[in-house]
Amino acid sequence: MEADKIQLFEDQPIRTAWVEDEEEWYFSIVDVVQVLTDSTDGRKYWNKLKQRLSEEGNELVTNCHQLKLKSPKDGKRYKTDVANTELLLRIIQSIPSKKAEPFKMWLAQVGRERMEETIDPELTIERALETYLKKGYSKEWINQRLQSIQVRKELTDEWERRGVKKGVEYAILTDEITRINIKR
Repeated sequence: MEADKIQLFEDQPIRTAWVEDEEEWYFSIVDVVQVLTDSTDGRKYWNKLKQRLSEEGNELVTNCHQLKLKSPKDGKRYKTDVANTELLLRIIQSIPSKKAEPFKMWLAQVGRERMEETIDPELTIERALETYLKKGYSKEWINQRLQSIQVRKELTDEWERRGVKKGVEYAILTDEITRINIKR
C-alpha cells in the first residue's frame, strides 16, 4: 500500500490509499459520509447507514474493506472502512443528503451516457473530442492523442497475443518505450 494521501472535497479532507496489488484507490467512507452529510461524527452516521443497508439486504457493506489509515486526531493508524471508486459511488447513492444530490445527478447522467455509448460507440469518441476541446487542447494535440491511443492499443494487442500479462509486465514495457523515446 502506498503512503496515505489526502484528497480534498470542498476543502474537506478525504483520506485515501493506493493499493498496489489491486492497482486501485480506496477512500475513507467515514470521511466521505462526514463531508456529504455535514455530520459532526461521520463514524456514527456511517454505522447507522451500514445497519440500515444491512437490514434492507443491501450487500454494499459486505464489499467494504478495512485499511489502516492515519487518524486526523492523533496521527496513529487505525483500521478504517474504505471503498474503491465504484463501491464509494454506490454508497453515495444511499446517502439521503442535499450535498449528495449533485453526485447522484452526475451518476445518473454518466450512466445514461454510458448506455448511449453502448448503443452507439461513436458517441464515445465525440464526447472525448468535446471534453478535450473544453479543456483547451488544440485540434492538432487531440488528433495526435487519438492516434497515440490507437497505436498503444495495437501494441498492447500484440503483447497480449505474445503472452505478456497485463499489469506489471505492461508497465515495464511501457516504461522501456517511454525511456527509449525520451532519449531520441
